[in-house]
Amino acid sequence: MDKHLLSVATDALKKAALNEEAKNYILQNEKLFKTLKKAANRYIAGETLNEAILAVKQLNSKGYKVTTDFMGESIRNEKDADEAKNEFIAFAKAIKRESINSSISLDLSHIGLLVSNDLTKQNLHLICEEAAKSNQEVIISMEGTDRTDQILDIYKESLKIHSNLGITIQAYLYRTSDDFQEIVRLSGSIRLVKGAYDTPKNLSLPRGIKLDEIYLNYTEQLLARNHNCAIASHDEAIHKETIKLIDKFKPTNYVLEYV
Repeated sequence: MDKHLLSVATDALKKAALNEEAKNYILQNEKLFKTLKKAANRYIAGETLNEAILAVKQLNSKGYKVTTDFMGESIRNEKDADEAKNEFIAFAKAIKRESINSSISLDLSHIGLLVSNDLTKQNLHLICEEAAKSNQEVIISMEGTDRTDQILDIYKESLKIHSNLGITIQAYLYRTSDDFQEIVRLSGSIRLVKGAYDTPKNLSLPRGIKLDEIYLNYTEQLLARNHNCAIASHDEAIHKETIKLIDKFKPTNYVLEYV
């Protein structure tokens, strides 16, 4: 796949990410699925638990710390949410058994957010408990803007119980300027991303210099506070500026994450 087609396919994946009807259509269309899967493969460690473990081991051997997700979201029944929870627990057990270094990333809608808050919190509790046995973090991902308040509320409540819990913050959302000031005062780790989902124009900034400045401002605040964080970006310019901030503040609780 050439670079232009790869870019088009990547944009299509972003647009489909929040549209369940579009995702179902893609999954049922073999040619379209194969085309888009090539764009997604850069993010996929494997299609089975054993394949994922092998990929993590290979990255660990090169000195990388890894974050791994069992992909899925928008589960709408308790049975499927429990099955997803069990898969995350199985991976947490594998982390301990294989002595690999990987945090666990998850969407709350994969473990029950669209079913009930109570189910979500219970499943998250069980996953965090298992991950804590191997001293690994559980990082909550962000989803569509209609779920942001719900996700943050569950995170803040669950963090009171689980010290190995973290949250993803999207720099491109206008609301993040307020959310950040609250979240940074908490003890949980923060994974900072620019934001990838399509949103209405009044909710987020477009890609560009202004967003880069805002992203680096959040980065500077995290590093200056020595707050446990992951600076997650594939933008080389962002990484260069982040390294300058690391040299300035000499933090010890950070990870530079290439995504």
